[in-house]
Amino acid sequence: MTTPLPPGSLIGILGGGQLGRMTVLAAAQMGYRCHVFSPNFYEPAKEVACAQTTASYDDEEAVRAFARTVDVVTFEFENIPDDTLSTIANLSPVRPNVEALYTSQDRALEKKFLNDQGIATVAWQAVTNEFELENAATEIGLPAILKTARFGYDGKGQSKVVTREMLRAAWSELGKTACVLEVFCPFEREISVSLARGHDGQTESYVPVDNVHREHILHTTTAPSSLRLETADRAIVIAQKIANSLDLVGLITVEMFVLDDGTVLVNEIAPRPHNSGHWTIDACTVSQFEQLVRAVVGLPLGSTVRHSNALMTNLIGRDADAWLELSAETNACLHLYGKSEKRPGRKMGHVTRLSPLNGLP
Repeated sequence: MTTPLPPGSLIGILGGGQLGRMTVLAAAQMGYRCHVFSPNFYEPAKEVACAQTTASYDDEEAVRAFARTVDVVTFEFENIPDDTLSTIANLSPVRPNVEALYTSQDRALEKKFLNDQGIATVAWQAVTNEFELENAATEIGLPAILKTARFGYDGKGQSKVVTREMLRAAWSELGKTACVLEVFCPFEREISVSLARGHDGQTESYVPVDNVHREHILHTTTAPSSLRLETADRAIVIAQKIANSLDLVGLITVEMFVLDDGTVLVNEIAPRPHNSGHWTIDACTVSQFEQLVRAVVGLPLGSTVRHSNALMTNLIGRDADAWLELSAETNACLHLYGKSEKRPGRKMGHVTRLSPLNGLP
């Protein structure tokens, strides 16, 4: 059994975005301090952390210095160079473990891992050259989605293709880099399950939620999902199986497709806080961010019981200009991330609207 780190310990966080910011705030509430490492000076997490390092993830000297100052390291996004993680892991515990992050960084590796565990996904094929591209189209058929294997988020690095000509054009536009081709799936809805796992293997899962995207960016999350109970339970079991198979210590969110017949297919995994879990800050006893802190420092996990139902809406670009109206809205909890520049497609904050449970589980 891991000895819990006492309050006052220093948690290292790789990444300075809003997920890091909300993790820092949760840690501070519990008496822990945070040191944020990221390449940019002005970032949301650095505004609230007690220590900051601004350096490239490839700066080995800075990475080593950072790792030596902290008691444990976690991360708020996946696109961290392999060498950086390996260097840190030799000097300080990394939670979730490096293998969990490696698995989530590459779509081909991720889907192979899932299928090896007997977890269903859409039909897919890895693509590294033009021969494999053509063969993949033959194997799984069109329409399909061509996605870069690495470094994709919020719809970046992917394209829907209907014809062979579109497929070849998309392959060129994506830089002829390693990709996966996934069959286009006419799902009934998108859901996600956020789950924490401790050092002792204990897991605590939040209820499955319904997600709606606009232009590939999460627009709303509704908690709980209106899924049938047996389908919701099956989704939680899948998330638990993934966390256990990765021997994960920390937090993971599993994005899934639900088909008309109730079949659940896993789309992606994210071993970190997730946009679709923001509602837990205001609607649950313990938020996803506090759960991450509890897991990485070795504390018992908290309760995932919610006291309210919730509708979380992302504030994208100029949406955040409505801050005054939103702050006056009854039962609305406004969260702004401190970003000075508003750009189309940029997440500036979110608002969570709470409602009574009305007897729902």
